[in-house]
Amino acid sequence: MFTLRKKFAFALMVAMGGAMAHAETKAAKDIVIVHGALVGGSGWRAVYDILSKDGYHVTMVQEPLTGLTEDVEATRRAIDQQKGPIVLVGHSYAGSVITVAGADSRVKALVYVAALQPDTGEASGQLLSKFAPPNDAMRATPTPDKYFFLPPARFRETYAADVAPSDAQFLADSQQQLAEKALGTPVSVAAWRTKPSYAILTTEDHVVSPELQRWMYQRSGAKVTEINASHAVFISQAATVARVIETAAAQTN
Repeated sequence: MFTLRKKFAFALMVAMGGAMAHAETKAAKDIVIVHGALVGGSGWRAVYDILSKDGYHVTMVQEPLTGLTEDVEATRRAIDQQKGPIVLVGHSYAGSVITVAGADSRVKALVYVAALQPDTGEASGQLLSKFAPPNDAMRATPTPDKYFFLPPARFRETYAADVAPSDAQFLADSQQQLAEKALGTPVSVAAWRTKPSYAILTTEDHVVSPELQRWMYQRSGAKVTEINASHAVFISQAATVARVIETAAAQTN
């Protein structure tokens, strides 16, 4: 009888362990990452790898950067593919995108990575003009059809000063240009007003002024992590960026 009880107890422990492991798997959050202007989602590979290894399901949005409406629509399509609670991450201009797309009820937290964080009725360009960046290259290079890009020769010093030269050159030569109208369209809703937001403030940023970042994140009450990094913090400090995203995910339980 004693042996039978021991066998039953052992079987029960195994079953409970399996159930707990299954619950752990089910508890993993969906992370949707929206890249910023000028660079695509491939630059986020290191962050993606860390989050995936830690058990998160990560989706990268490749928005067209042709306008705020189109970019929000691309993000919503990615949100529609998710099954569980979502942490929505935006870098740079994509902060405006997640501010609108984040109103979806499935989105539980927002993470702004050196990102714009507009309020209802504010446009990205309006915010960028509030505090002049240390480098005016972003304003100096429109194309004839009203798209913005950075001259490759100035890309590293402006965007990615703490990234290896070869990697910065690849970013410069594979730029995805941003439509001027994307900067001029005001957001229709500010999801951060009703949902927790987390922010990474990059103190060596020459694209989105650190002063502007601080002002926006204080206004929203975001939980701020300051990093001594360039605008390309998702490459130069991938582990820290991933940790902030995971912190946001943990708080949605």
